[in-house]
Amino acid sequence: MKALANDFSLSAVVAGFIATVISYAGPLVIIFQAAESAGMSHAVLSSWVWAISIGSAVLGIVLSLRYRVPIVIAWSAPGSALLVSLLPQISLNEAVGAYMVASLIIFLVGISGAFDRIIGKLPAAISAGMLAGILFGFGTGLFVSLQAKPFLVLAMFATYLLVKRLSPRYAVMAVLIVGCLIALVNGELRQEALVIGLATPVWIGPEFTLSASLNIALPLVMVALTGQFVPGMAVLRNAGYQTPARPIISSSALGSLLLAPFGCHGLNLAAITAAICTGREAHEDPSKRYVAGVVGGLAYLLLGLFGATLVSLFGAFPKELIAALAGLALFAAIAGSLAAAMAVPDDREAALITFLVTASGMSFMGLSAAFWGLVFGIAAHLLLSARRTPAIAQPPLQATALAKEEAAR
Repeated sequence: MKALANDFSLSAVVAGFIATVISYAGPLVIIFQAAESAGMSHAVLSSWVWAISIGSAVLGIVLSLRYRVPIVIAWSAPGSALLVSLLPQISLNEAVGAYMVASLIIFLVGISGAFDRIIGKLPAAISAGMLAGILFGFGTGLFVSLQAKPFLVLAMFATYLLVKRLSPRYAVMAVLIVGCLIALVNGELRQEALVIGLATPVWIGPEFTLSASLNIALPLVMVALTGQFVPGMAVLRNAGYQTPARPIISSSALGSLLLAPFGCHGLNLAAITAAICTGREAHEDPSKRYVAGVVGGLAYLLLGLFGATLVSLFGAFPKELIAALAGLALFAAIAGSLAAAMAVPDDREAALITFLVTASGMSFMGLSAAFWGLVFGIAAHLLLSARRTPAIAQPPLQATALAKEEAAR
């Protein structure tokens, strides 16, 4: 605790808090859509929110403190989207059984160390291109939101540029404050939507069936490994952190397994929100950015306990405020990822292909754009590098991380 107190910084606190806010902003809406399609009761939905929040909180805090790395754990947003169409055709007990099967499979993949070997052979430019593609939509979302709330978004954008010029570390914090103040002054905060209420866990007995395992468990495994853990590890690697994937994947899967009977459909390593905590905005010293992961976990814990209040809070603020906040908070991460993707001349075309496929948001054969971005990018890398002897050796991940840092300045 003494080391944590010594490494404490306001910028890390803000980064962790904003990462948590963004984690809830979009993915939570998907969960409510899935719950509505399945006809879930309010009590079960409240338990679902509690389970994913508490799991993300405990894992994020423990892993960040253990490895001194800003590790952000969140629930699978693609997995939530998958459940929107699947839950109506299957009972809740069968779904819980499928969650447990999926968690067990992911645990075995993590504990075996196979994932580490895959990530170790992934070209740094390819992973950077994939990360840039994932974050791209959030950057453009900032300017799309300008159409509906021009004054709010322009004020937040101008605040970002001004404070970035004067004191870069506190630019995102200033944007958050200005955005909330404008929403309050303009009466855009719907206070009547706010309620106070605690989330209560509800036990759901698992039922194991082959149908649920094939229709829910296997897709959840593919989505988690290709759409969550791969980009999540890419974020850490591109930031210069060499934390092994084995303990992160296995502990996340174990947490998911234990919380599945309360509605948790899967906890994964975050990618998009983790990029906020691994950048220079969190702290100039990479060794002290883990504080952002700890603070993010504490925010999860608090918000998860007040499940009903949390739901009403996100419904009260304008969605444009959340979109603008997410886009501005990820500016540096987008710039750094693009710089790292283009840093190796021989891999530029492959990295560009990875970026374009990932940014397209396409889905094919039930697999995410991030997965196909990797497939196309690696295929291009192998084909293009096979016809010539590379003139420039690929720099280590630390070098690409340095390029990212320089681009963010």
